[in-house]
Amino acid sequence: MEFLFEYGLFLAKIATAVVAIVGILIVIKSLKGGHGDKGELEITDLNKKHRDTVEQLEHHLFDKAMLKAREKEEKKRDKKKNKELETEAKKAAKTGEIKPSREPRTFVLDFNGSIDAREVGALREEISAILAVAVAGDEVLLRLESGGGMVHGYGLASSQLDRLKTAGIRLTIAVDKVAASGGYMMACVADNIVAAPFAIIGSIGVVAQLPNFNKLLKKNNIEFEQLTAGEFKRTLTMFGENTDKAREKFQEELEETHVLFKDFIADHRPKLVLETVATGEHWFGQQALKLGLIDKIATSDDLVMEACKDREVLAVKYVRRKSLQDKLSGSAADAADNLLLKWMSRGQRPFM
Repeated sequence: MEFLFEYGLFLAKIATAVVAIVGILIVIKSLKGGHGDKGELEITDLNKKHRDTVEQLEHHLFDKAMLKAREKEEKKRDKKKNKELETEAKKAAKTGEIKPSREPRTFVLDFNGSIDAREVGALREEISAILAVAVAGDEVLLRLESGGGMVHGYGLASSQLDRLKTAGIRLTIAVDKVAASGGYMMACVADNIVAAPFAIIGSIGVVAQLPNFNKLLKKNNIEFEQLTAGEFKRTLTMFGENTDKAREKFQEELEETHVLFKDFIADHRPKLVLETVATGEHWFGQQALKLGLIDKIATSDDLVMEACKDREVLAVKYVRRKSLQDKLSGSAADAADNLLLKWMSRGQRPFM
C-alpha cells in the first residue's frame, strides 16, 4: 500500500507539471498572435570568408612591398576579366545568343539531423530557393551529419535531395563525422559521397525498442486497459501484455521496412553488394571506401577550398525568425518532443 501511495503521488506530480507546461504553451501561443512560421535565407560568400582568412594571416607573414605588388596584380587581373565578360555580353547581344546571366556556382548546405529529421523543413526551403535560380553547371555540396532516426522523416529528406538530381544539379555529400542509417539513406542520393577517414558510415538496418512495465503493474495490482479498432492497430506496448502474435507482426513490419531501405540504396548505388553492407553494421571512412559505400576520402573543408579556386561558393541557410515567445515555447516543446520520442515513438515506429 505504501508503494501505491508513493506511486500515485509521483503520478500526480507529473500530471501537474504536464498541465502547467501545456498551460504556459497555450498562453505563449496566444501571445504570438498567429504571425505564422516565417523565415529568411542567409547567404554567406565563402570565397570572401576564405580570402579574408588568408589575407589576415599573410599580413603577419609578408612585407608591405610584396603585399602591395600582389594587390596591384590582382586588380589588373580582375580588370582584364571584367573587360572580357563585357565583350562577351556585347557579342551575345548582337548575335541574339541566349547566355546565362551568371557563371555556375557551388551552393553549400548543412544538415545536422535530429531523430525526427525536423531539419527537413529548412532543407526544403534551401533546395527550393536554389532550384529557382539554378543555371547549367551549378553544383550543391551538402555537409551531412546524422546518425539516423524516424523512417518517414529521413525518407522525406532524401526525397528533397532527389529534387536536385531530377533538375540535373550535381550533388556532392560530405560526411565529416557520421552518416548512418537514415543519414546514409540521404547520402546515397548524391552523385558523389566524400567522407573523413574516421567518419561513421553505413548502419543499413532498422531498429525499434521499448520498455515493458506489464509485470511491474501486475505485481502491484495495477490494471492497464487499451482499446483499439483493427487487429494490428497496436502490436507491442509499454504497459500491456505483449503476445507472440504481436511480436511476430512487429518483426514482420521491421523486415518490410528493411527491404524498402535496401531497395532504395540499390537504386542509387547499384554497384554495392547489399548482402555485405546491409547487415546493420557501420564502418569508418577508410573501410567504407573499400566497400563502395563512399567514393573518396576527404573532409568538407577540402571540398570547399578546392571549389573556391575556380568558382563562386555560397553557403545557403534558411533561418526561421524567432521572437522571445518562440524561443521559450520552442525550448519547452523540444523537451516534450524528446521525452515522447524516447518513450513512445521508438516503440511504435521503426527507426533507421
